[in-house]
Amino acid sequence: MADPSRGRSGGCCPPMDLMRSEEMQLVQVIVPIESSHLTISYLGDLGLLQFKDLNADKSPFQRTYANQIKRCGEMARKLRLFREQMTKAGISSAAMVDTRTHVDFDDLEIKLGELEAELVEVNANNEKLQRTYNELLEYKLVLQKTGEFFYSAQSSATAQQREIGAHQVGVGSLESPLLEQEMSSDPSKQVKLGFMCGLVPKEKSVAFERILFRATRGNVYLKQVQIDEPVTDPVSGEKVAKNVFVVFYSGERAKTKILKICEAFGANRYPFTEDFGKQMQMTEEVSGRITELKTTIDIGLLHRDNILKSIAHQFEQWNHLVRREKSIFHTLNMLSLDVTKKCLVGEGWCPVFATSQIQDALQRATFDSNSQVGSIFQVLQTGELPPTYFQTNKFTTAFQEIVDAYGVAKYQEANPGVFTIITFPFLFAVMFGDWGHGLCLLVATLLLVIREKKLSSQKLGDIMEMTFGGRYVILMMSVFSIYTGLIYNEFFSVPFELFGPSAYACRDASCRDATTEGLIKARRTYPFGVDPKWHGTRSELPFLNSLKMKMSILLGVAQMNLGIFLSYFNAKFFGNSINIWYQFVPQLIFLNSLFGYLSLLIIVKWCTGSKADLYHVMIYMFLSPTDELGENALFPGQKMLQLVLLALALISVPWMLFPKPFLLKKQHQERHQGQAYTMLHGNDDNSLEVEDNGAHDHEEFEFSEVFVHQLIHTIEFVLGAVSNTASYLRLWALSLAHSELSTVFYEKVLLLAWGFNNVFILIIGFVVFIFATIGVLLVMETLSAFLHALRLHWVEFQNKFYEGDGYKFAPFSFTLLSAEDD
Repeated sequence: MADPSRGRSGGCCPPMDLMRSEEMQLVQVIVPIESSHLTISYLGDLGLLQFKDLNADKSPFQRTYANQIKRCGEMARKLRLFREQMTKAGISSAAMVDTRTHVDFDDLEIKLGELEAELVEVNANNEKLQRTYNELLEYKLVLQKTGEFFYSAQSSATAQQREIGAHQVGVGSLESPLLEQEMSSDPSKQVKLGFMCGLVPKEKSVAFERILFRATRGNVYLKQVQIDEPVTDPVSGEKVAKNVFVVFYSGERAKTKILKICEAFGANRYPFTEDFGKQMQMTEEVSGRITELKTTIDIGLLHRDNILKSIAHQFEQWNHLVRREKSIFHTLNMLSLDVTKKCLVGEGWCPVFATSQIQDALQRATFDSNSQVGSIFQVLQTGELPPTYFQTNKFTTAFQEIVDAYGVAKYQEANPGVFTIITFPFLFAVMFGDWGHGLCLLVATLLLVIREKKLSSQKLGDIMEMTFGGRYVILMMSVFSIYTGLIYNEFFSVPFELFGPSAYACRDASCRDATTEGLIKARRTYPFGVDPKWHGTRSELPFLNSLKMKMSILLGVAQMNLGIFLSYFNAKFFGNSINIWYQFVPQLIFLNSLFGYLSLLIIVKWCTGSKADLYHVMIYMFLSPTDELGENALFPGQKMLQLVLLALALISVPWMLFPKPFLLKKQHQERHQGQAYTMLHGNDDNSLEVEDNGAHDHEEFEFSEVFVHQLIHTIEFVLGAVSNTASYLRLWALSLAHSELSTVFYEKVLLLAWGFNNVFILIIGFVVFIFATIGVLLVMETLSAFLHALRLHWVEFQNKFYEGDGYKFAPFSFTLLSAEDD
């Protein structure tokens, strides 16, 4: 179990806090009502107590502090209104300098109400003025365009009358039309037309004209003029392209129809007179009113900006206070009133090491609130599963999140996150081995690490936020990629003699195009990694294939064995001897009888240089176990060893399957024998609770379900031992794919462009090489290797020991408020 005092002092080496989750305890807190608010506030500052909801059966409106939460919600609404107004005005809120400045909650509520009323009034006045201003602007356009139309129409009519008069004098009255003579002789019979003018949206102008024509049966004359620039609509306040229209009609019925059509199409109508003198006077009046309104609007906007600037100065502080108070009252609602209704009773989980800190917070709250009665803190005994709490820092958090994405660890079970810190970036690097690409990742990640203080305070995009959160994971991935790249001896697929000259020399000039038989060993073995002479030969691919495939099997078997050994430590920690003898031991024997033996053969073959066919050995170990190995024998006694291992593998399957269900049944029966009539000792309630729990367990125990579950688990492990080992071959496949892609980009892009001896082609080839390297190898291949490493940890490694059915420790803490979004 965890020691409460361990790891709290700063030493040179960190303690193994991540291996097991912190020891938790269920506590009860009894707080007087007069000091309850301050107590919860201090506990929120501490952030080490997770409260249980003792009022889960009550609706939110039936709880004690429902009215206070409603007030906080109303204040939050006002603050959201202020934020929206500040965003529209382009005013940013000032950073919160000091959150400890005392601001009374009731005074803040009154102040926010006054500011909201003032701001709403200013906005309403500005909207009215702006609407009038936009209407006047439209009116001015109507006066201009309609005046131009009437002026041109009157000019053309005057010219036409003169032409007709001259024609009548010159030709004579016999050739003139009868109607014209009648109308000119009797002006009282001329038809008087009414007209209407305004603006209609341009996109509706065609439909507007069609509907007018149909409604009046063609007895109208419509003239439209397009406005060059969009105008602000007085109703919607948006920029809209509009046309000025003038429609002439005859009769009141036509007028009524036109008014309804204008209303339906959102056409704004404005008055107009035919008198040119009055037109000029109206234009001057409208221009004067526009100038006055513009000045008034500017003054109103300046006043509004001053209000918003005064709000922005303290906005973050107010916002933090409101969210803080709302969270306090929400937590208080999780506490229950005692019988006297003078105290609040709360229950919750806390780490054992936080006991003294919580007690100090309770004492400070009692003293600061001048309460006559102190708070009571006591530990409760419970059989309930506690939450899981790991103390992580900015480095280990991302690795722990990788594990938690699969499932949160059960309380105090072995945490894969400890090993993930090393194994995850290492398996990634096995697939991504190139120290040139690793250096590129390292440089990019170091920029994020160096600027983490600045970037952590900024709002980043989704992808950038995810990358920044995993910066230390990528840092470790890049470091291990450099290491494996040095082992593979690949720098953008180019080998270098970094650790000395190659051990091989060419026998003749054609050995590069021949096989390794054309090479002779001239020096001592290359000290670190793959000899650079292997690159470019015919045997490079078979050699690297064999090396990486066998290395993948060795790494996979080693990691799966680690998972099985962690299941032993879990069983030992929880005192489960059945899992040790009937799960850990047979699993270990089965896996190593087959694939541990295969790993041994690989190592022996490497050490002895034998040409034995390991495929043949493993296949005929099952098909013909008694046959002689012949030339495939690697060491004396191998046949007997194979027979023993095969027998152990076969025995381990029923060993896993049968004993555990029967032993669990026996254990269950022994635990509940004679419990119906046990003597009550000590606390009667506790004894009755134990009996009730026992009866409940007895009812729920079903041997058939346990046996079927064990059968599924056994089949899954036996088949999984084969499939999981094969799954680790993805390390070989992705490493080969990464190397070949890198070689293709280098030889078929960069070297091909270099061979043209043309600067322009060389620049194009270099740019294509850079984009291909970044886009394919540094982005897509990184993501691919990351996902495959994730799968190897989640499925092949963690399923050997990790249950992951726990739940996270979620303490009440004010530090989490900054991450919340209203």
